[in-house]
Order: sequence, then C-alpha cells, then structure tokens
Amino acid sequence: MEKKTELILNPDGSIFHLNLLPGDIAHKIIIVGDPGRVEMVGSCFSEIRVKKQNREFCTITGLFDNQEFTVISSGIGTDNIDILINELDALVNIDLQTGLPKEDLKSLTFVRIGTSGGLRTDVPAGSCVLTEIAVGFDGLLHFYGEYDWILNSYLADSLAMFVEWPDTLPYPYAVNCNKEIADYFFKEDFIRGITISAPGFYAPQGRKLRLETFDHELNNKLAEFEFLGKTICNYEMESSAIYSLSALLGHKALTICLVIGNRVTGEFIQDYKPHMNELITKVLKAL
Repeated sequence: MEKKTELILNPDGSIFHLNLLPGDIAHKIIIVGDPGRVEMVGSCFSEIRVKKQNREFCTITGLFDNQEFTVISSGIGTDNIDILINELDALVNIDLQTGLPKEDLKSLTFVRIGTSGGLRTDVPAGSCVLTEIAVGFDGLLHFYGEYDWILNSYLADSLAMFVEWPDTLPYPYAVNCNKEIADYFFKEDFIRGITISAPGFYAPQGRKLRLETFDHELNNKLAEFEFLGKTICNYEMESSAIYSLSALLGHKALTICLVIGNRVTGEFIQDYKPHMNELITKVLKAL
C-alpha cells in the first residue's frame, strides 16, 4: 500500500475510524448496531481492559466466563460494515507500519446481535432469527473483485426471477453463514432462514411515508418466496456485508436478530430491552 490514503492511521498508530490498536481486540467479536447496546453487552463482563469510542464505533473488550470478547458498535447500514470489517481485519492481518499483509493470517469470529422486522406471520415480534443465508439488496459486494466463489447464486437468481427484480437496482447477492458458528446455537429455539439486508429503512424495506415505493407488492412477494425449504424471515441492514466481507477475508460470521416488529401483523415491541438482554446472554454463553 504505497499511498497513505489506502490504510489511514491516527497519530497514535490506531486504525482511522475505529480508533483501535491491534492489541485492543479479542478474536471473538460481538457486533451491535446501536452504540448504547455496547454497554448492555459490556455489563456482562467480569473485567474490562479496553473501552474506546470514535464516532459511532464504540468498543469494549473484557472477560466473560474467563474468555475474552470484544463488543463493538457499527452504526446502521452496510456502508458502516464495510469500514468495520476491513479495519478489524487490518488490525490482525496487516502490519500497520509497513501496510503489508502478515504471513500468518488470523481468522476472527463475528456474531452480530441486532434487531429486525419480521416478514411473515410465523416470525412474530419477540422471536429471534438466526440468519442462515443473508441476501443483500445493497450492492456493496459488487465493488469488490473475485467474489463469485462465496455466493449462493441459485438462491439469488431464483429470488430475482420470483420478485421480477428491476435492472435499475443492484443485483441481489446471497451468502451463507458460517456453519461452525451456527452449530453453537443448535439447542436454542431460534427461527432459522433467510434475511434480507436492505440499503435503507423506508422505501428499501417497503415503508411509505410521503414517497412511493417502486413495488407495492415486494414485501408480499418476499414473504411468499421459498427456496429448498427455506423462507425469508426478516429485514435488517447489515448482514449481507458482514457475511460477504468475512468470507472473502477468511473470518467466520453469524447474525442473530431479535424481531421487534412484524410487518404483516403490525405487532411492535416498544420496550424490547429485556428480550435483548436475554439474547445477549445466550450468545455469550454459546460462544
């Protein structure tokens, strides 16, 4: 990386956006969207050795059950995930002084604990969805090269045909979760299926305030879609980028989301903190 603009460091040597040094993170990393949720996870730690924040990226590293974890907030959207995953990878796999990849590459474990909206009546508010396959409507992956080998192309092509995907939008891409990490949760009664990662909260998820959506029936079509026995369970805004970038960089990734609202029934949980605390504990114990 001959240009300093490729890998940007702060004056103290920390990575630009995250404001972290290589020794600040554990190899097991919990990703949350909301910076306030970092404290919820951190409150489960018996000891805390790192606590830093820059912009929306808040980080705590500490001990849970004598194992070290890092919890970090990403903010909202796949654009933030692009920053997060690349910079976390750089902390362990790039020599920050030379800008060159290390010979001994390390694999991190990422588990996103998020919130989402259910797309089917059998995904009620209060349930948890383990994302077996993330489908990206965001287009982020298309800016990278040599990614065909990580794709579940049959699913993406089937979905695009089923919903009559327009040429004006980025083509959907589908990426599987890391099965090894998913198997840690085989005892939990999580709903397993497909998650859509949208590039926005309103029209990209079929919401209409004052502006019209391009397809009023898109959510109904998504709810009806089935692929090899798997259905589309929920909407969120990060998993496609987490799964795809992690796979390309050699990391393991999984998303588990609490459903706080159901788009079909209109059910919404105003105070979902108790449900989230329960999910956080389950994830930490399983890992």
